[in-house]
Amino acid sequence: MRATFIALIGTMLGVGTALADDNSACAVAQNLVHADFALPHVANAIHEQRLEIAVVGSGSSALGGPNGQSKAYPARLEAVLAERLPNVAVKVLTYIKPRQTAADMVKEFDSILADLKPALVIWQTGTADAMRGVDPEEFRSALDEGVEMLRAKQADILFMNMQYSPRTESVIAAGSYEEAMRFVALQYEVLLFDRFAIMRHWSEMGTFDLFAATKKTDTAEHVHDCLGRLLADLIVEAAGMVEAPTKEVH
Repeated sequence: MRATFIALIGTMLGVGTALADDNSACAVAQNLVHADFALPHVANAIHEQRLEIAVVGSGSSALGGPNGQSKAYPARLEAVLAERLPNVAVKVLTYIKPRQTAADMVKEFDSILADLKPALVIWQTGTADAMRGVDPEEFRSALDEGVEMLRAKQADILFMNMQYSPRTESVIAAGSYEEAMRFVALQYEVLLFDRFAIMRHWSEMGTFDLFAATKKTDTAEHVHDCLGRLLADLIVEAAGMVEAPTKEVH
């Protein structure tokens, strides 16, 4: 049954989960994207042909400029998923507030999900906590509380950690918060999209000049496009790990 559902997903994707040849820059970091856990609610949503995703995060989910919203990774994720799942109505909604800590976000989950019933919540967090020097244990406790709350709302969860910047690497002590996210992700079997490691790898390999990313709009847009594509790969692969629902025989 599982093999059948994976085959179904592959058919709906058309080109499979591999990145297109003209997106080889994105593929440089593809080995850092791991579907360690399944996404059962996403799998069911794909089966029902209606997939809604909520992105909850800070300012790094967005891009500036008149076309920033359409070029940022949530919009690119929606576009790529819609292309790969042609028979599924895909919608990605964003809830972005700059400088929010994980605890701040948890307080808003109830209001965010009051009407929306997403199959998946992408929780992007850690940056504000690191910049404010929030106790890592308090950060981890907020993650615990948030995961339990989102699970109670019948939503899958995907963690996304902070973005990497060579300009701020020596200023922001990110390590403790990255480790806290990894620990909670393993504890609750939550997918982790390691944006920090992905972007650092791009920087070290010379794939993207992240020193210039803050000044060159096209570089930032390309980075966001790759993030959206890699996220789409991860989501579809994790959904394909779930067995197809059994139909009742009347």
